[in-house]
Amino acid sequence: NRFRMKMLVFSLLLGLTFAVSVQAQPYSKEDGALKLPVLISDNMVLQQLQNVRIWGESSPNSEVTVTPSWNNVSIATKANKNGHWILGLRTPAATSIPQHIIVKSGNKSLNVDNILIGEVWLCSGQSNMAMTINGSGGQVYNYKNEVSNANYPNIRLFNVKSNLSAKAITDMNGRWDICTSETVANFSAVGYFFARKIHQETGIPIGIINSSWGGTDIETWISMDTFKNLPNRFKEKYNETEKYGVDFVLKRNEENRNEFNRVVANEIGMEEQWYMPSHNFTSWKLMTQPQEWSKTDLASFDGVVWFKYEFNMLDSDAANTGILSLGKIDDNDITWINGIKIGETEGAGYDRVYNIPSGVLKRGSNTIVIKVTDAIRGGGFTGRKEDFYIETKDGRYSLVGDWQYKPTVNTQHLHYSMDNAPNLHYGLLYNAMINPLTDFAIKGVIWYQGENNTGQAYNYRTLFPTLINDWRKKWGYNFPFYWVQLASYMPKAEQPPVADSWAELREAQTLTLGVVHTGQIVITDIGDANDIHPKNKQDVGLRLANIALNNDYNRSDVIYSGPTYKSVRINRNIIIIEFDNIASGLITTSKYGYIEGFTIAGADHKFVWANAKLEGKNKVIVYSEDIKKPVAVRYCWASNPDVNLFNSFGLPTCPFRTDLWKLSTEH
Repeated sequence: NRFRMKMLVFSLLLGLTFAVSVQAQPYSKEDGALKLPVLISDNMVLQQLQNVRIWGESSPNSEVTVTPSWNNVSIATKANKNGHWILGLRTPAATSIPQHIIVKSGNKSLNVDNILIGEVWLCSGQSNMAMTINGSGGQVYNYKNEVSNANYPNIRLFNVKSNLSAKAITDMNGRWDICTSETVANFSAVGYFFARKIHQETGIPIGIINSSWGGTDIETWISMDTFKNLPNRFKEKYNETEKYGVDFVLKRNEENRNEFNRVVANEIGMEEQWYMPSHNFTSWKLMTQPQEWSKTDLASFDGVVWFKYEFNMLDSDAANTGILSLGKIDDNDITWINGIKIGETEGAGYDRVYNIPSGVLKRGSNTIVIKVTDAIRGGGFTGRKEDFYIETKDGRYSLVGDWQYKPTVNTQHLHYSMDNAPNLHYGLLYNAMINPLTDFAIKGVIWYQGENNTGQAYNYRTLFPTLINDWRKKWGYNFPFYWVQLASYMPKAEQPPVADSWAELREAQTLTLGVVHTGQIVITDIGDANDIHPKNKQDVGLRLANIALNNDYNRSDVIYSGPTYKSVRINRNIIIIEFDNIASGLITTSKYGYIEGFTIAGADHKFVWANAKLEGKNKVIVYSEDIKKPVAVRYCWASNPDVNLFNSFGLPTCPFRTDLWKLSTEH
């Protein structure tokens, strides 16, 4: 549990800067008092066939005109007494012919060039949306080919720089980039694959805005004024910030963060150069690696621990290049081989795969030293044994075994909320990373978040619809909103789980389909038991794009939903389940026709694994010799369920339950 929660909240948080209160924000272009926000800048995409807003600053009470190239008709407005102005332009149908606008005020003039007219989508959420194509060690399957082939001049990418604020701000840091191999590598993988599919199918220019932050609760993405209207039970987790004030708590946290970084950078191991093979390691203890250290004598330790391992290298491999693979490390590492630094990574969610330059490895004994910094909860080497090795052209050397280790500084006294600074109060990310977008016309939103809220899955039934309605209200129209249901994660359950917060969160997501013009994709078939960040983001983006193609681009032939529960009928000890969204019919990937993932229970609420088989095109028969009078059936009701029931289009069945029994997170 410690490892799971750590992974949930930490990924992609280190090194991100944030604002404690309202700060002056940079504008993309300016000429004296005439300024434009970063969204209104070169290479942007404007939403087609819509009254889009153009805004900025000028001298107080001055006249401002905006002239678009598509009709050369100037639109005028007047800045208010504070110099703020805003006006609307009607955009034409989508075009890949570059456009421009000219903004004038008095003798000042600004040109915004290389504008495309098309569709603008916002992608947001936590680390699975923030996860880039080419993260440390390569996160996405086939990432090298994906990056090298990512040349789409009619797709434009905008990364909102991570920031938080105690008050709503109106501008941010970021820029529009043309999609190339260079710019796409550090963009949201899901966002890019979604945009690519829409563009390939429609030919329409696509602008995709990524505003995501790993390890974040949904509450921080909801505006403060909307959140304040929720029942008091939703606010109890923020008692400290309500008591002392948001600014005070954020400032204190930042001070502790700075002190943490100072202490870690200057601890004794760096001062005495423990990374050198000549250091005396005789007093260091032993620990088998890889393992997360919650079950060791470091269980309650936060801070810096040094690890050292010796291995022998064949003569033929001496001086050759190689690869060092360490899997994931919780949280940060600096790694040396034979006293030479070969890699450094911040963040628990990343695989460590470091290139070993020629000349580092030597014949005979070699020494690896790793400085591991853990900020909160469990730490250490959290990857798999098969990912723990050195590989050269002549072979692979396993690093599994006993490593020496020695702790140095303990940082628990700093009370530094490294992993949840955006979660210290509701609305902090909305203020800084969503509010500045609300005047910019978008087609719709794709969303991937929920892992951080599994502990309060029942509340998500309220929080998620609240966020959707909140954003639509701020933009002023009901744009489409599509999301990703949680992937499979963690070890398989040996017995049917009754209380499972991940299953309960998935149910909350499915229930949110009751909000108009929404859609959900199910990805229980492409998760990873050992990785909360599955590498197959291609299918995630594709499935999201298929919802949009069907709903928003007149492609009724595109199937985007897997089978969904329709009805249940019980005949003695036999349960007959009927499904919708079967395409040409239900299928199972089992060559014996066995369907996995079903559990049933009688009136005693005790679930058992059930037998299941297909019946016709749209029905499944479920039964168990152990339950003579079944009253409830559940499907895929687990963090990492067995999944082999699909429709003919290859999409997995959505998890469901037929009972209304109280959930574990309802309290």
